[in-house]
Amino acid sequence: MTCSISQSTPLPRSRPSLLARLHAVVALRRQRRALASLSDTQLKDIGLSRAEVDAEARRKPWDAPHHWQG
Repeated sequence: MTCSISQSTPLPRSRPSLLARLHAVVALRRQRRALASLSDTQLKDIGLSRAEVDAEARRKPWDAPHHWQG
């Protein structure tokens, strides 16, 4: 019995739908607002400064690291 394995080229990733992108923007905004609402003590617990959080909260919705985007 002969078994052959063929090399296949990976399929290109399809772009997310408009609805999916809108959902991602809304979720990112919600996460940034929640982060900004944490107390200084809570921020210290997770290793962030108020200045870092304020800078993150001011970022534009499309300004997200690529590894955050599914």
